[in-house]
Amino acid sequence: MRLTEFQELLYAEFGTLRGDTLMSDHRLNAFGMTGEQAVESGVDPKDVWRALCSEFDVPRSRW
Repeated sequence: MRLTEFQELLYAEFGTLRGDTLMSDHRLNAFGMTGEQAVESGVDPKDVWRALCSEFDVPRSRW
């Protein structure tokens, strides 16, 4: 998944402000770091997206 696609999905699901906040402040259980840190350290944005969706009960049809 490209980073731009990830960001589009993030903003469509959570809104711009909340999406940015989740990426910078929420520590993802799957990675032990924020989404922003995970992406910066080389984790595929698709895996970050799935972790966010799982932790915030996004219906699987939108993963």
